[in-house]
This record gives sequence, structure tokens and C-alpha cells, in this order.
Amino acid sequence: MVQTKLEEKCMATYRELLEQRETLEQQIAEARQTEVAAAIAQAKQLIGEYGLTAADCGFRGLAALAGKTKTTVAVKFRGPNGETWSGRGKAPNWLTSLESQGRHRDEFLVSR
Repeated sequence: MVQTKLEEKCMATYRELLEQRETLEQQIAEARQTEVAAAIAQAKQLIGEYGLTAADCGFRGLAALAGKTKTTVAVKFRGPNGETWSGRGKAPNWLTSLESQGRHRDEFLVSR
């Protein structure tokens, strides 16, 4: 296939643009990394200078997680071999296997 001069010029320009994009993306990543490091250093300096806490800075999520306790969920289903399931999330393999054998989920409900 014979390329015209215009096609060759377009292809060269396209390749050059791709190379420029790659160079720019590297420069962007390096500039961001440098600026983020400077911002973190400045934030640490201000936090130390004023004795700020996470709550002072509006980071409620961290404080809320620290105070949370994990609660257990009551068993809703019990299998023939003592397996249990709370009824939350994906059904366990033992239950789906029994259902595929024609058994019904209600048979394994734990009475309240």
C-alpha cells in the first residue's frame, strides 16, 4: 500500500503527539507528587503548631470508627449439621445446596 505525503505527515504528527502525551503525563505525575508532599508537610506543620486534632480538622469518620463496637447478628437459619446463617448477605453453600436438592429455606428457620 502506497502512502501519500499527507498520510505520512499525519502519522508522524500522531506519533509525536503520543510521545508528547506520555512525557506530559510523567511530568504531571512528578509535579503532583512534589506538590502533595509539600502540602502534607505544611499540614503537619500547622497541626503541630496549633495542636489540632482530627476532630478539629473535621475528620469525624476516624473518631466515629474508634468508638464503634462490633455487634453480632442473631442466627436466623440453622442447618442439619449445626451450620448457621444470619440471613444477611449471600446464602451460604450449605443452604443453596439443600435448596437445589428440593428442600425449602423455611425448613431451617430458627424459631424466635
